[in-house]
Amino acid sequence: MPAIQSEDLIQSVADALQYISYYHPPDYIANLARAYELEQSPAARDAMAQILINSRMCAEGHRPICQDTGIVTVFCKVGMGLRWAGSESLEDMINEGVRRAYLNPDNKLRASILRDPAGARANTRDNTPAVIHVELVPGDGLDVTVAAKGGGSENKSKFVMLNPSDSIVDWVLKTVPTMGAGWCPPGMLGIGIGGTAEKAMVMAKQALMDPIDMQELIARGPATRIEELRVELYEKVNALGIGAQGLGGLTTVLDVKILDYPTHAASLPVAMIPNCAATRHVHFHLDGSGVAHLPTPSLADWPEVTWSAGASARRVNLDTVTAEEVHSWKPGETLLLSGAMLTGRDAAHKRIQDLFARGEPLPPGVDFNNRFIYYVGPVDPVGDEVVGPAGPTTATRMDKFTDMMLERTGLLGMIGKAERGPVAIEAIARHRAVYLMAVGGAAYLVSKAIRQSRVVAFEDLGMEAIHEFVVEDMPVTVAVDSNGTSVHQTGPREWQGRIGKIPVVSEG
Repeated sequence: MPAIQSEDLIQSVADALQYISYYHPPDYIANLARAYELEQSPAARDAMAQILINSRMCAEGHRPICQDTGIVTVFCKVGMGLRWAGSESLEDMINEGVRRAYLNPDNKLRASILRDPAGARANTRDNTPAVIHVELVPGDGLDVTVAAKGGGSENKSKFVMLNPSDSIVDWVLKTVPTMGAGWCPPGMLGIGIGGTAEKAMVMAKQALMDPIDMQELIARGPATRIEELRVELYEKVNALGIGAQGLGGLTTVLDVKILDYPTHAASLPVAMIPNCAATRHVHFHLDGSGVAHLPTPSLADWPEVTWSAGASARRVNLDTVTAEEVHSWKPGETLLLSGAMLTGRDAAHKRIQDLFARGEPLPPGVDFNNRFIYYVGPVDPVGDEVVGPAGPTTATRMDKFTDMMLERTGLLGMIGKAERGPVAIEAIARHRAVYLMAVGGAAYLVSKAIRQSRVVAFEDLGMEAIHEFVVEDMPVTVAVDSNGTSVHQTGPREWQGRIGKIPVVSEG
């Protein structure tokens, strides 16, 4: 076999990362479209429609499905007879491919990777380095699987060391509700069973790289204990009623993938990692004949889906909105926002907290009084774009700052994705504020509502800087009203009761 050129691997990795930034795997689209057709929850069906429309827009426009373009994970199976033409290390070649992909001027991807994670947390600016797993196998070729994992789903990863007699099903059903909706369901669950702690975690991630085939498995019937467990967990997790974006509904997962490995007699390690609605991975093989070819999906693979806010949607002028108007908004109500809002994520909130602690004012141009803050870190614009894909980030990370922001800044409300925790809900109710939810996994669609964008503070934070957006008819859902009622609590409870396979546990 010819030697593999280092440039071929570099360019193949770069091409793969660009490819998965805007193309969903066809199996995901087919299964999400099926779930959309079967969904009975209007809120969940609405969210899935936005995800499907966003996916088609990204495939056509070659722009990222999600503003969080992920941490790169690469699985390499290196043939033991493989010959290289080049002096770079495998790690250096892969990271050069990552750098090339994320800095591509035609579709620049968001750099989210920070060095010195327990200290300065400085952005590497090119999304390197990747997390690389290498396996030596027979043969003389190179098999590569490239994935880009968003922080919202990666942060929901779970691990437990069960006793050998404990129930894996019970642990999963107890744990999934604690993950909230920040992982942007409907997606997949990858589960690793056995080995050691680190082996179980790697298997859980590897399992997510396989195609969705749950409906085929159910149709033919499980042939092994692992397949039986997959079907059981698929049915029971969906019976929890969590639904798309955590709003309550029939489909929380499209598949459950499981890999296992022999383990110690005293141990039962179990890892669980979710994949979000922006699931991104692709496989290619190099044999020395050149750069990998990645097939272009057909737009016929995407269903024809339309979305509208509906006649009952309330239009809101953010430039004139009042507290009294905010108090009239009902849980689950659809709003169309127009006007100016400020943005801010974790790093910006921490800086604001530090300013207040030192008795210093907010930076010039940052005035939250009677305004809304959008939890977002947008992708840089290309061409004539005002801003790149700009979907919401997980709101619970800002929970610990919520009372401070409402108490000290005059903020009326917040916009993000997924649920709020008890601390934030209590603060929202006490200050008679509101939390609005935009759909995670629909970042390009959301960005089309943004008419103007400019950085107003903390420019050194890159994508975490404070921006001012001017939006027109940006769709959101009232997720926590000014009385503290959360649709992420009421929705799943209602749909778990409707499905009726798992008893609803009352709160309090």
